[in-house]
Amino acid sequence: MQVHCSPMKDAHYYLQHTYGFQDFRDSQADIIQAVVDGRDTLVLMPTGGGKSLCYQIPALVRDGCGVVISPLIALMQDQVDALQELGVRASFLNSTQDSATAQAIEQKLLNGDLDLLYIAPERLKQERMLNLLKTATIALFAIDEAHCVSQWGHDFRADYLRLSILHETFPQVPRMALTATADERTRAEILSRLDLHAAEKYISGFDRPNIRYRIALKYNVKAQLLRFLKEEHPHDAGIIYCLSRKKTENIADWLQTQGFTALPYHAGLAAGTRATHQSRFLREEGVIVVATIAFGMGIDKPDVRFVAHLDLPKTVESYYQETGRAGRDGEPADAWMIYGLQDVIKLRQMMESSEGSEEHKRAEQHRLNAMLGLCEITSCRRQALLNYFGDNLIEACGNCDTCLEPVNTWDGTEASRKALSAVYRTGQRFGVNHLIDVLRGASNDKIIQNNHHQLAIHGVGGDLDNNQWRSVYRQLVARGFLSVDMERFGALRLEAKCRPLLRGEESIELRRDVKQQEGKRQTKTALPDDIDVVLWEALRDRRRQFADDQGVPPYVIFHDSTLQEMCVLLPQSITEFARLGGVGERKLEKYGTDFLQVINQHLTA
Repeated sequence: MQVHCSPMKDAHYYLQHTYGFQDFRDSQADIIQAVVDGRDTLVLMPTGGGKSLCYQIPALVRDGCGVVISPLIALMQDQVDALQELGVRASFLNSTQDSATAQAIEQKLLNGDLDLLYIAPERLKQERMLNLLKTATIALFAIDEAHCVSQWGHDFRADYLRLSILHETFPQVPRMALTATADERTRAEILSRLDLHAAEKYISGFDRPNIRYRIALKYNVKAQLLRFLKEEHPHDAGIIYCLSRKKTENIADWLQTQGFTALPYHAGLAAGTRATHQSRFLREEGVIVVATIAFGMGIDKPDVRFVAHLDLPKTVESYYQETGRAGRDGEPADAWMIYGLQDVIKLRQMMESSEGSEEHKRAEQHRLNAMLGLCEITSCRRQALLNYFGDNLIEACGNCDTCLEPVNTWDGTEASRKALSAVYRTGQRFGVNHLIDVLRGASNDKIIQNNHHQLAIHGVGGDLDNNQWRSVYRQLVARGFLSVDMERFGALRLEAKCRPLLRGEESIELRRDVKQQEGKRQTKTALPDDIDVVLWEALRDRRRQFADDQGVPPYVIFHDSTLQEMCVLLPQSITEFARLGGVGERKLEKYGTDFLQVINQHLTA
């Protein structure tokens, strides 16, 4: 080991000679100085900001081995390989190793032959592990992805709650808590649960100016994604996030048919498959991973050129951390997302069915509303995103969609009052589709049965079409004028915030949604002008899935003429679906609910 006359000279020596950098960035030097001096720290630094150096270099400077607690067993090998390539004596202990390998590494620790050791948090449950650490000389403890300690955060890990044992057992060893994403409440919980009350806090700016943020309305997922990839990232590495495991596999399979190297990744896949896909993503060029949120934490791939979301993330923290995996090399990168009201309904259903406390559910609801608000904002997205974390950007960024293409808005005051009035007059018991039917003067069975054709509000909304009304309702939900009652299957409820608008005491500007029709060019079937091509393709996809499952031609499920009728009549109930041509009792029972779901998802998107 090279010896110098001061610890910070040692730190600079390792920075230049081991890592190949000339100068520390931002607050790195201050953080390293604090840890080298033996002080506890909380480090909040954006992805790609250089957090790892903040614990790796002090581990080299101080006597003993730096112990890194990381939730990322699947990535430990890659991290250790990278350090060993630099000449750093690094290793890991986790459940993937046999006993002989683990014992050899433990002996290296005891002999003082390790600079860094990575372990998973659950390993600290083992008395044997604690005794091993007590016997060895420990330079520091670095708790990576520290937001996992927070039940209010987006990656809660119960094993992290045990990490306060480090302070109790090793009071003289400095501890670091590091994360890229934590709002004020999560930061407070990290400090409390890890007993870091005296820690020095280093909170760097959250801005990632090289990332271009773009958020658009979802209307044809595959068509929109394909256009984005082919026009902007035909050969680039990227990550695509989906809400469900099934969707990740479906999108990955489909992208392969379009000529992309796309691999699925979710917790339901075999561990070996996940490891292989992750390894290919890290080592090969131009690989796209289609994943649930199970993928990405700690990914150290510098040249990810885009992160795409095909569904709405649950929180702004999740969105920020996931998009932060793009452009770690500082080069231009894209954060691209499409969303719809149906995403909100799905997420709220998941929240309502969770086993969390009512307080936890309310907190999650608040975070989801903040995420939806970011989507619907008409001003600079980066300013809003940074403001969420308490970071201020004085001027608009010039590198997000709302800056590059200012949002076209319209005076939605009168339309919003009508929309809110329809919710009130119908008893706050109905969803978007029925409310639009009331406003547009429909006379279907549901309208008649509930006597809604007799309401004064019935038929007053003929000046807007169905899609325009859906846009009005989506934006009113996003801005907190309405909420979605999941106990009533998506019924809309008035919130107190709507009163001044209803009374005529304030006005509202709404985003004007522009739907492109590239889907028209994608279908090979000649269609009448009144057919919505996006819905047509969605119905065809569902029919194809049934046909593939049963090994029969698609027309055996339903003829094209029946699908066209679905597009024109838009049935909303089993009774209405039964009236379609070609729908007998057997097909009604087998397929009715599924095709109604496709229609409903299209109408609420």
